[in-house]
Amino acid sequence: MLKIFSYLVFLGFFFLIVEAYPQSHLSDNFIASAEESDWKGFERFDFNFQGKKARLILPKKPLQGNPWIWRARFPDWHTEADSILVSEGFHLAYINTDNLFGAPEAVKVWNDFHTFLTVEHKLQQKVSLMGVSRGGLFIYNWAKENPEKVACIYAEAPVLDFKSWPGGFGESEGSPKDWLKLKEVYNFADDEVAKAYKNNPVDNLMELPSHRVPILHMIGLEDQVVPVDENTLPFVQKYIKSGGIATVVTSVAGEQSLKGHHFPIQTPRLVADFIKYHSIQALPLSSEDYHQSNGGMKNSLIKFSQNESGRVAFLGGSITHNAGWRDSVSNYLQNRFQNTDLEFINAGIPSMGSTPSAFRLEKDVLAKGKIDLLFLEAAVNDSGNGRTSTEQKRAMEGIIRHAREVNPEMDIVIMHFVDPGKMASYNQGLVPEVIKNHQSVADHYNIPTINLAKEVTDRINAGEFTWEDDFKNLHPSPFGQGIYGNSIITFLKNSYNKRQNMSDKTTSYSTPERIDPYSYDKGKLIDINEAQLAKGWHIDSNWKPNDNKKTRPDFVNEPFLIGNKGAKSLKLRFEGNTVGIVVAAGQDAANISYRIDKGEWQQLDLLTKWSDQLHLPWYYTLASELVKAPHLLEIRVPESLNEDSQPKVCRIRYFYVN
Repeated sequence: MLKIFSYLVFLGFFFLIVEAYPQSHLSDNFIASAEESDWKGFERFDFNFQGKKARLILPKKPLQGNPWIWRARFPDWHTEADSILVSEGFHLAYINTDNLFGAPEAVKVWNDFHTFLTVEHKLQQKVSLMGVSRGGLFIYNWAKENPEKVACIYAEAPVLDFKSWPGGFGESEGSPKDWLKLKEVYNFADDEVAKAYKNNPVDNLMELPSHRVPILHMIGLEDQVVPVDENTLPFVQKYIKSGGIATVVTSVAGEQSLKGHHFPIQTPRLVADFIKYHSIQALPLSSEDYHQSNGGMKNSLIKFSQNESGRVAFLGGSITHNAGWRDSVSNYLQNRFQNTDLEFINAGIPSMGSTPSAFRLEKDVLAKGKIDLLFLEAAVNDSGNGRTSTEQKRAMEGIIRHAREVNPEMDIVIMHFVDPGKMASYNQGLVPEVIKNHQSVADHYNIPTINLAKEVTDRINAGEFTWEDDFKNLHPSPFGQGIYGNSIITFLKNSYNKRQNMSDKTTSYSTPERIDPYSYDKGKLIDINEAQLAKGWHIDSNWKPNDNKKTRPDFVNEPFLIGNKGAKSLKLRFEGNTVGIVVAAGQDAANISYRIDKGEWQQLDLLTKWSDQLHLPWYYTLASELVKAPHLLEIRVPESLNEDSQPKVCRIRYFYVN
């Protein structure tokens, strides 16, 4: 299976992200040394490379992978197709090796220029070559030496055998002046040595066709300067017989000037489509298509660029808790802002969705200090844990409002991670309900989102990798963590790829009206010591299980309020519109009864479908939409609900109130 993304080396708890197709970036040194001008509304940079004049024209929005066109000779002749391609995301490059006629010296310069553009400026390794007239000598001589670096070749009235032109040893009159120059740069002693040369573009073609490099030639049938019978026609015949892919378009309409050598290009769109198809069809999907910038990330950019310190928090479940994408993102941010001391807070706890995050936000995140950038995920656990749509929206809205109340300048990013259920929904043409819910809140508050569930689904459907062999699980393999990391870092690069002035100031984000009046924006955890205990209840100051079952961070060797079978009614007095309990729901989890304000007793089984595997942290909301007034919560563990012979127990780590 072809892997579009490189596998990542997993070292300890850190990932080294190797981006298969990074974005282009011109260094400040390059910009300072180059001459900037306008080319048809696009930025053009003219500069010297190894003593030769060169240029690079930038698209306004580069395509994923930074595909590019490389013009040989006559860079300002028939630029209609060039204009189309630059407007659609291609870079356009040129270097003046005009008087070298594709000689080995020119090929060496081209080799170095290709390395410069692909390494220094991150252009795509495979380039689309364009050659006009004698430019055919340049593009084909370089392509034959570097077939693995060529996406496709477009040639217009190309010279493919210098004996035809400038030699003039056939139907063409040739060019005696250029013939003398050519013999000099090729180090030919005389005409006979030149005519015996066996490495013209038309010669030794096997390597280029065997790499299946597609070619397109635009020719004039009346061309007397570069006759087609001595150049394109024998060349294409050899190319096809060698297994190559070749297309020839004849130009017969319009003015045929300079003895038929100059003719109008009536189908520049055909040329552009040919180059575009063969340059980008094998690229991976663009992560950018799954990013929604909304209000953007300007505050964290300003803060991290100007201040000596900053703080980044990651809030979510096990996909955040585990090593992988989070470490890669942290590494990127620290490398991006090397002069800033960044503190990273891992507030990921396995099994936690948006409701737990809303109520533990204060303890696990906001209490750590001023947060400048918050990464938030809950889509996998919200759907897997059966949270209702109302809960999902209330919790997500509560997190955002609470965080922005503490720091109105905080940048927030919401990520939708993938699981098989979400993939199944997308493959049925449906947006998963939980993503729809989270996205509606994000859009209301103008929060950026990264839809990794859709991106992974589409990449798998495109054949880039598989779930079974590569991604493997909703807890991703190192390869899957790399997919996540690459997409999130791409989002950050695009968000931070702005000229930033030291005079820029952070601003407060506006807070719109609530979506839900009962959103959990005042959520907090309540210490178990606040409860009034009754018979059968006690506090274990350092609880740990004795059944060898697994636990979660913050839910072992910590204080627990424990009620055994038959425990009488404990009481908690609180103010708020929502109340709940946070328990460790192991295989011995009890059935409890509870009531609010002396109302009817209600029953709740604390056992979950995962309780046989671990003492699972679980947030049970007992009441919501309460009026704003003092309330009383009572909880008991009735023997009548726990009659089997196995011990049954209620272990409360926290109460929570909104």
